[in-house]
Amino acid sequence: MLDALVDTLLYEGYALYPYTPGATKNATPTPFGIVYPPAYAAGSGATFDVLQIQCLTDGVAARGEVHFLQASGVRHEGTARRIDLPAPGTVEFDFDGLRGTASLALAGGRMTIRVENHTDVPAGLDRGEALRHSLLSTHVVGRVTGGRFVSPLEAVGCAQINSWPVLATPEDDAVLGAAIMLPDHPQIAPESKGSLFDSTEIEEALLIHVLALSDEEREEAAAQDPAVRQMLERAARTTPQELMDLHGRVTVADPREGEPSAEVDGVLYRRGDTVVLRPAVNATPQDHLVAGRRATVERIYHDYDGTVHLAVTVDDVPGQDVMRDIGRYLYFKTSEVEVA
Repeated sequence: MLDALVDTLLYEGYALYPYTPGATKNATPTPFGIVYPPAYAAGSGATFDVLQIQCLTDGVAARGEVHFLQASGVRHEGTARRIDLPAPGTVEFDFDGLRGTASLALAGGRMTIRVENHTDVPAGLDRGEALRHSLLSTHVVGRVTGGRFVSPLEAVGCAQINSWPVLATPEDDAVLGAAIMLPDHPQIAPESKGSLFDSTEIEEALLIHVLALSDEEREEAAAQDPAVRQMLERAARTTPQELMDLHGRVTVADPREGEPSAEVDGVLYRRGDTVVLRPAVNATPQDHLVAGRRATVERIYHDYDGTVHLAVTVDDVPGQDVMRDIGRYLYFKTSEVEVA
């Protein structure tokens, strides 16, 4: 699944609807994840000749991958490149004059992957020419064995440059440094029919647009690039039911269920646990009426500030089962209870 995700992201923005070579927006390669040559990057605070991710981990060994596209045609065309980092160290690369280094380090509980463009170009290049000497749509993958990563969205003290890493596997033993911002554990929807390239456009709408192209427009677009031709052929095979499946899928969890457990200050609270109620001094009179009583944890909730609240029913009160069935709970913070 991670390989498929990387491949999809690698070609995000590769070619834009209507995909025809005469479209102005298809005149240059993807605008995402660019590692420019140093002479061009130095001229702007918004351009980089380096990409780096740092992530915290307790893994004992690490390996990495660097994926990018290299401009290879007169317009947006690109050739996929990959650099493997089987162990900590530095690898030099040279793809038809596109030169640089990729390095992996693991020390002190921190993994660092860094990619540098060392291509020598003359000063004064315009952006279109600079892109021909750049790493395009650059994505990196870091993996560890014998441990897992801390979510990069929560880690402190890590330096990210030109990339946004997130957890990438259910086991949290891999991170993906993406060219666009993603949540932890990103996934491709199972209904997806494959990459359509067009800068995060809605897939259903884009497929309909592609199917609405005239025969002449499709032929013109297909002739320019094998990757575009394969996409158009894949789109043409889409069935009406597959198109309907893309219309939307909503899975809603009942918010009344809360969380199965929560750990606060080293104490684990779970549904069904018995606690003794110790209301705060400034609690309501109703709360003080049940002080010292035993109660059952029915629900566990996190509020917007991250505070954990326990919804309980009092054990020795007649009608506890009724209160549980209708969801009438008393609410206490974890600081107001003792685990029995």
